[in-house]
Amino acid sequence: MEPVKEEEEVYSWREVNLPALSPTAAAEPELERETGERRRGRDILIAVDHGPNSKHAFDWALIHLCRIADTIHLVHAVSSVQNQIVYDMSQGLMEKLAIEAMDVAMVRTKARIVEGDAAKVICKEAERLKPAAVVIGSRGRGLIQSVLQGSVGEYCLHHCKTAPIIVVPGKEAGDASLI
Repeated sequence: MEPVKEEEEVYSWREVNLPALSPTAAAEPELERETGERRRGRDILIAVDHGPNSKHAFDWALIHLCRIADTIHLVHAVSSVQNQIVYDMSQGLMEKLAIEAMDVAMVRTKARIVEGDAAKVICKEAERLKPAAVVIGSRGRGLIQSVLQGSVGEYCLHHCKTAPIIVVPGKEAGDASLI
C-alpha cells in the first residue's frame, strides 16, 4: 500500500534587487569582539504591504526587535508576479523600506515578492527561512470580525512554525509613523 501524497503548492516569486546600502567601513574589525563568529545576526521575516498597519509593524520591528548584525527579510504577497505594474510598485516599496532599515537600525535587508494568498505565503517563507521571528501587522479588528472575515495574522498564528509577532496599532497612533 502506497502512502497518499498531498499536493504540494508551487508558488511563484521574484527576488527584489535592492540598492547596495552597506556602509563602507573598514573590512577588518577594530576589536577582537567584533568578528563575524561572535556577532552572528538573526533572520527576521517582516510581512509588508502598502497599508499603514504594515508600516506600523515594520517600524515596531526596527525599533524593538532588530539589532545591528540582523538581516530582515521583507515579504510582499501579490496576486501576480508577472504583472509589471504590480512588481514595480512593490519594488519601490521594498527599496524605500530597505533604505529606512539601514538608516534607523543599520540592518541588512533582503526582499522577495511572492505570488499567492498572503497568509500561506508568509508561512511558506517562514518555513523556508527559519527566522527568529515573523512580524505581521494587524488591522486591530475585534475577535468576532476576525473570526467571521478571516485574518492573515490569525492564520499565521495557527500555522506558522516560527513564532509570529502580530503588531496591533494603538488607537492614538493613527497613520503616524513610530520613527
